[in-house]
Amino acid sequence: MESLIGLVNRIQRACTALGDHGDAEESGVGLPTLWEALPSVAVVGGQSSGKSSVLESFVGRDFLPRGSGIVTRRPLVLQLHKVDEGKVEYAEFLHLPRRRFTDFSLVRKEIEDETERLTGKTKQISTHPIHLSIYSPNVVNLTLIDLPGLTKVAVEGQPDSIVQDIETMVRSYVAKPNCIILAISPANQDIATSDAMKLAKEVDPTGERTFGVLTKLDLMDKGTNALDVLEGRSYRLQHPWVGVVNRSQADINKNVDMIVARRKEREYFATSPDYSHLASRMGSEYLAKLLSKQLESVIRSRIPSITSLINKTIDELEAEMNHLGRPVAVDAGAQLYTILEMCRAFDRVFKEHLDGGRPGGDRIYGVFDNQLPAALNKLPFDRYLSLQNVKKVVSEADGYQPHLIAPEKGYRRLIEGGLNYFRGPAEASVDAVHYVLKELVRQSIGETQELRRFPTLQAELAAAAYEALERFREDGRKTALRLVDMEASYLTVEFFRKLPQEVERGGNNPAGSNPTGKKPDDRNPAGPAIDRYGEGHFRRIGSNVSSYITMVSDTLRNTIPKAVVYCQVREAKRSLLNHFYTQVGKKEGKQFAHLLDENPALMERRMQCAKRLELYKSARDEIDSVSWNR
Repeated sequence: MESLIGLVNRIQRACTALGDHGDAEESGVGLPTLWEALPSVAVVGGQSSGKSSVLESFVGRDFLPRGSGIVTRRPLVLQLHKVDEGKVEYAEFLHLPRRRFTDFSLVRKEIEDETERLTGKTKQISTHPIHLSIYSPNVVNLTLIDLPGLTKVAVEGQPDSIVQDIETMVRSYVAKPNCIILAISPANQDIATSDAMKLAKEVDPTGERTFGVLTKLDLMDKGTNALDVLEGRSYRLQHPWVGVVNRSQADINKNVDMIVARRKEREYFATSPDYSHLASRMGSEYLAKLLSKQLESVIRSRIPSITSLINKTIDELEAEMNHLGRPVAVDAGAQLYTILEMCRAFDRVFKEHLDGGRPGGDRIYGVFDNQLPAALNKLPFDRYLSLQNVKKVVSEADGYQPHLIAPEKGYRRLIEGGLNYFRGPAEASVDAVHYVLKELVRQSIGETQELRRFPTLQAELAAAAYEALERFREDGRKTALRLVDMEASYLTVEFFRKLPQEVERGGNNPAGSNPTGKKPDDRNPAGPAIDRYGEGHFRRIGSNVSSYITMVSDTLRNTIPKAVVYCQVREAKRSLLNHFYTQVGKKEGKQFAHLLDENPALMERRMQCAKRLELYKSARDEIDSVSWNR
């Protein structure tokens, strides 16, 4: 049965492959991803503290870059997988998933090359981790993160901020409560000056997550030992200290086999007068088993919180999948159905804007209540009905024969000319409502969730809607102008019959009667006497025409909105997409596929979301299975 650590390793690899991992630079510290929720071991120590040698002793292979100064310049996530005896050892990098390395010198070379790919041949560092998996019968199941060594000063070729940059990177890993800290300190230096223990104390003050490791025990001055540290007297931790003896530089230069080095380490502790009583819990092999056991214990204790996070993330991913929409069907009938459903969804949103469920429809009322009255009030009737223009129009209308009684031709010409001014506000109202409807179409397409996936369908739908609105605008324009023309084509006779009759100065009413029904003036029983060619006569004509135009203006102020709503708004609600439906019904399968051609970025997002959802569901099932069976 697969071990719990082996399962976690596999889940972490899958998370990393999907980009769902604990890269501090990409995801930010504390981001609750599954990768970060799964416990691991972070290896912390100063430069040249022996970190690389400890890791290589866990693996039993030389595979890490070596040198002076800062060698580890990117985090190395090392996952160890124990396989059956007799199987071939090999390594795999996440960035080279199809390539297996059996020559571990090439593993070292690839680590160097991959590091330089981001940092160049400088001494810069990068927070982007390298992921390496090693499969071997000589390892225990374990996940380790090798971090750049802590340093106190920047060397040539490094920025002044390198000291703080490294500490910030290391802290971003070890500060997480699910991280086991493997703090490595050289025994030939005062433990009080250990960079690793200083940082571990800051992020884990109780020592609950910290394992202290002393390296280079064999390099201490003669007559000295590290028993005060190893036995917990000078620096107490909740877990026991472990001492290790790595290969010397001479052994490394001679390519001493790691298996031989492990045997020498066991012999050193077994025969050491200082440490023989601790030999059973010293050495790299013991440390690896201790860490593996602790890691599995931590994983098991955190299964409830991990499962809770997985379930919460599954809910979020399923909600996102619903938001993104399911993949499009390949069947032409299903595609047609999908297109029509989205059109209906758009139509609902558009009608909600018009009917008040969403904002926007009130702007149409604003056209009628504000813009139209303002435009009517601004018409230049004062200039048109000036004394000079009235006299000019009436005189021209009379021709070579002046009018005998009332200048009817002059009246008609003045009224018809004045009513022509109403054409402008009528057309402006039609256009203003058209632009409001057009904007509401654009807005509704953007608000229709189902359409966001399909830019081609959005464009086709918008084009069809705009084309329909143009037809409605033309109908509205014709109807509104027809209302104006109707007013000019037949004048309201009753209005003029109610006007007082005028007689010539000193004369009588031509009909000998008083058609106004008013009491005759004592001085002129037939009514006021006027001079047909005097200014008062033309002012009276202008006043009468102005009153008639005002009456017509009041009428049009009410009827133009009715025409616009009937021809444009009503039709937009009833038949905005009718022509589009007809055209879609004539299309073939390939044309449906073209309309449902999704945004590539959205398709990629859905695919990644689906993969993550599958990963989290699989992880939940497998963690439940392993935890219940142990």
